[in-house]
Amino acid sequence: MSATDVVLVDAGGTNIGSVRYALERLGVDARISADAGQIRAASHVILPGVGAAVPGMQRLRDSGLVETMQSLEQPVLGVCLGMQLLFEHSDEGNVACLGVIPGRVRRIEADAHRRVPHMGWNRLCRERDDRLLERLAEDAFTYFVHSYAVARSESTLASVDYGAPLSAIVRHRNYCGMQFHPERSSAVGALLLKNFLCL
Repeated sequence: MSATDVVLVDAGGTNIGSVRYALERLGVDARISADAGQIRAASHVILPGVGAAVPGMQRLRDSGLVETMQSLEQPVLGVCLGMQLLFEHSDEGNVACLGVIPGRVRRIEADAHRRVPHMGWNRLCRERDDRLLERLAEDAFTYFVHSYAVARSESTLASVDYGAPLSAIVRHRNYCGMQFHPERSSAVGALLLKNFLCL
C-alpha cells in the first residue's frame, strides 16, 4: 500500500474508533486528529461520521477545518455521514456542506416497500471502473445504515438499489466517499479500504 501517514479527522463521528480498528487490521496505524497541519501533511485522509449533518459541519467549523478539507490534494475518503459532508448541501438540517463533490444529499422517502432508515446488507452495483473498485466481486454486499442519500450521478462509481439507485461509492478528483460502513462490511469493506490506501 502507498499509505504512509493516514489521519482520521476528528469531527465527532462515533464510528471513528471502529474505522481505526479496521485500518489496524490492514496493518495501518492511523492517527486521530483535528489539527489542520497534521491533516494537510497526511498521505491519506479519512472523514468518518455517524450522526447528523448540522453538528458534523459545526464540528468542522469549530475546529477550523472547513477550508483545510476543501483544499486537500491527497486521497480523501468520507465514510457514511463523512461522505455526505463532501457534497454541496444536505437537506438534513438544510445545511451547506464542504462542496468538494457536486450534488445534494436528500432524505430517503419511505413507502410500502422501502423502510427508513435504510439498514442492512445490500449489493453494490458497479457503475464505472476505477482503481477504488479493483478486485471487487460482482456480488459484493456491504452494510448500510442511513436515512439520507445522494442520487446516482457522474461521481458515482457504485450504486445500491433501494427503491431507486442511490450512490454507494463516489469519487470526484481526489475525494472519495462510501455511504455504507466499510469497517462493518467484512472482507468487502477491508478490500475497499485497502484500495483507497493504494490510491
